[in-house]
Amino acid sequence: MDATLSKSERETLKAMYRLTRDGSFAHTGDLADSLGVSPGTATATVKRLADRGLVDHKPYKGVELTTSGRRAAVAAIRTHRIVERFLSDMLGYPWNEADRFAPSFEHDLPREVEERLYVALHRPSTCPHGFPIPAPEVVELPEMPELYALEPGDAAVVAVPGSTDPEVVAFLDTLGLRPGVRVEVREKHPFDGPLVLLVDGHDRTVSATVARQIYVRKEDERKESA
Repeated sequence: MDATLSKSERETLKAMYRLTRDGSFAHTGDLADSLGVSPGTATATVKRLADRGLVDHKPYKGVELTTSGRRAAVAAIRTHRIVERFLSDMLGYPWNEADRFAPSFEHDLPREVEERLYVALHRPSTCPHGFPIPAPEVVELPEMPELYALEPGDAAVVAVPGSTDPEVVAFLDTLGLRPGVRVEVREKHPFDGPLVLLVDGHDRTVSATVARQIYVRKEDERKESA
């Protein structure tokens, strides 16, 4: 993690990375909404990042991350996920609360301390939410499709974003759908119908709306990257 980047710059890089994963451009209005800041503040931060060669502005299109910018963004995401794992594994915070506390000190964490934390945690492969912790210097994170993108016969491991509504998290918990749980799609009803999943030996039904809030790592991809 680049120690010379400010907290706002790292958060902007992370937000830009998420907004441009599909190859589209980010707009300052979308960035401002994602970060909870004014459009003027977002624009000023983007300009500083552009001056450092981390962001490229395309007139009439928006902004995108350069290769260096994507590397810096993924590094910031890696730090965040390691800190979340520390809060969960070593301090005992529930997985769905780790995301709330991580930003409090992740931006002041020296690279050496980050790596020692990672080793002390036995080099975890995922954060508490089930998303992968990337290796250092990686430019892209693995694709994580929505659960609803799976078809009957597909098997995958569940990941649940920290931004998920607490009521949805509580509902998922009653079904046994927690980060790291293996699921298999048994049925997928047409016309945005529900999914029937095999979860820990039980059939569980989830709506398309809920299934689109859960992300997964397909089981075959998980084995290939192990």
